[in-house]
Amino acid sequence: MTGDKHPVQRLLFTVHRPPMSKKRYLVTAALPYANGPLHIGHLAGAYLPADIFVRYLRLMGKDVVFVCGSDEHGAAITVKARKEDTTPRAVVDKYHAMLRDTFEKIGISFDIYHRTTEPIHHQTSQDFFRKLNENQEFLEETTEQYYDETVGQFLADRYIVGTCPVCANPEAYGDQCEKCGSTLSPNDLVSPRSMLSGSVPVKRPTKHWFLRLDQHEAWLREWINTGVADGKQLHNPRDWKTHVIGQCNSWLDQGLQPRAMTRDLDWGVDVPQEIPGSEGKKLYVWLDAPIGYISATKQWALDHGKDWETYWKSEDSALIHFIGKDNIVFHCLIFPAILKAHGGFVLPENVPANQFLNLEGRKLSTSKNWAVWVHEYCEEFAGQEDVLRYNMIKKMPEQSDSEFTWKGFQETNNNELVNNLANFVNRVLVLSHKYYGGVVPRIDPDITFNSGWETATTGQYNDELRLLHNKLQEMGAAIERYELREALRILMEISSAGNALLQFNEPWKTVKEAPEMVKVVMNLAIQYVAVLSVAARPFIPFSSDKLRKMLNLNPLQDNGDLLEALNELVEGNPVVPPQHALNAPEHLFSRIPDEVIEQQIAKLGGTVDGTGLTVDGASQQASPGKEAGSPVPPTEYRPMAETIQFDDFAKLDLRTGTILTAEKMEKSKKLLKLSVDLGFETRTILSGIAEHFTPEQVVGQQVVIVANLAPRVMMGIESQGMILMADNPEGKLSFVSPAAAWPNGMGVK
Repeated sequence: MTGDKHPVQRLLFTVHRPPMSKKRYLVTAALPYANGPLHIGHLAGAYLPADIFVRYLRLMGKDVVFVCGSDEHGAAITVKARKEDTTPRAVVDKYHAMLRDTFEKIGISFDIYHRTTEPIHHQTSQDFFRKLNENQEFLEETTEQYYDETVGQFLADRYIVGTCPVCANPEAYGDQCEKCGSTLSPNDLVSPRSMLSGSVPVKRPTKHWFLRLDQHEAWLREWINTGVADGKQLHNPRDWKTHVIGQCNSWLDQGLQPRAMTRDLDWGVDVPQEIPGSEGKKLYVWLDAPIGYISATKQWALDHGKDWETYWKSEDSALIHFIGKDNIVFHCLIFPAILKAHGGFVLPENVPANQFLNLEGRKLSTSKNWAVWVHEYCEEFAGQEDVLRYNMIKKMPEQSDSEFTWKGFQETNNNELVNNLANFVNRVLVLSHKYYGGVVPRIDPDITFNSGWETATTGQYNDELRLLHNKLQEMGAAIERYELREALRILMEISSAGNALLQFNEPWKTVKEAPEMVKVVMNLAIQYVAVLSVAARPFIPFSSDKLRKMLNLNPLQDNGDLLEALNELVEGNPVVPPQHALNAPEHLFSRIPDEVIEQQIAKLGGTVDGTGLTVDGASQQASPGKEAGSPVPPTEYRPMAETIQFDDFAKLDLRTGTILTAEKMEKSKKLLKLSVDLGFETRTILSGIAEHFTPEQVVGQQVVIVANLAPRVMMGIESQGMILMADNPEGKLSFVSPAAAWPNGMGVK
């Protein structure tokens, strides 16, 4: 059999697999604000990656607790309450229920989904504050803060808006600009104004408690970059994502400063009353919110008769935070500092933060309804939850920002889920019922057949099962490296190899002339489906359940099922025995027609009612990359450059790299000074992108560079290459980078 007959290209590479050696795992997903519904950016950023990882740990028989909950405090909640003319309690009650139900419908398998308004959380947060205060981790300082004289209230960060000093966005918040992503303080804003009254605020003195982050800078730097804290190796920095370490170092290099851990608010966790000066003070939401992971674990332990402390305080426990990149500093610097300042808690073993998901050529925007709401999807695509999960994994922004399109969603469903996976399962079940009455045939394992794998032209039964074992091992290694897109690709290789097994042996043609060989092929194909029913569970759990039902196998118990299958396969043993009766086939996935996709595209940019539901969307259809309702001008293309010869192009040495650090060049509006990892060396490159990106936005970005460009000295610094960028007619720049994470230093052709 020739190689060109195989759709499966099996890459050979050395797998770096972090040891899953800890006795137990405490996995957290970022607490969503209970002030709005869940959209696909949230799903791809934190919740789906965490769910895949946790489901895999359960399949491998690990002791794991998966916690999350609604973040129900902070200024964002009270801002929402004012907009909806209601109370903060009414807001959080409504959106907590919506978030909880949406997570359940899309298959996120939390062990507990808690609330930060619960008494156990308030008590836990206050106990933390007391302990930090006793340990003299706070500075009590009176500072000048913005005050709204019209309403008689100090203004928290989110109560202040103004012009961003970085990108000139006139609607930047006092803590962050959502347009350019810059982290700000209220004093940074140009022309600040109060969100409560619209008036210009004044500054008045007020006392707050500041966490001495500067005193934690040295050990945080060592721990982030080497994994060592208190003389112990707590994690391997090679296992952390480059952009996570890069963003942490960017903050550390600027020097950590004391950070206020209290606010003047009327909604939140009270500063303990016995502390002098606590009247009217609430805990800063980024103090109380991550403690929500601990209080949720406490509640879970109470509900199940467990000891919460073993998950948070034992050296044989691993703490792993799944978040989006906008929360890196809080989970990698501030919360670890709080845990260590308190004493007795483990530090995160990993914080595999994802980057951002864009939608149809634009950033997701909840205010402009440029979003796909997960609860709406679950209502309109009932029974197709796994289609969204699959697409979110395919587009998961693991190393750089990625993009979801409805056309891509349709193509992925129709080509991969229907034509590949569902087609394979259906053929196996239909032929098994046709030839053997729905019973797994007995076989002679020594009979040879055409293999579905590229590694062999012919196969034998036991060897093919061992190949399945190896492929599952590869998939597991990818999950343990948090390379979930790669893990999904390997899963689909199994389905592709199953299709190839049927196609190359054509049992529908050979069943009469070679009945014993066909029995082997069909028995093996059933083993493939059974393996898929287990291996698919982390990614598409509802489809996994359907496969188990069709195979007449017991539901998965999430207690070592994959480990059990691996142990059988490595010995060359089947996972479904001969004479096992199968159930009738069912539709696993169905094709999605064009009109359904057109309806979804038409909804984008419509107005949003109080529940987050879209209304009047069809009248405001927007083309990708344009504001909703705007006319679509004809595209203007730059004139083609002068024709070159192939030899001219061949002289270019294009290489992949990752931006490690970035800083603005003094006295230059256009230049950023970048440090780029090429795998074999690190280059300094000056790039004229400062008017399009902040340094924080580009750290961790994978790029393509012209590596053999002659060095050029600019502003006294030698630039050792050029970053490739794409631009549109409006002059907006976009990085040219691999579609998926790629090793640094690889050639581009």
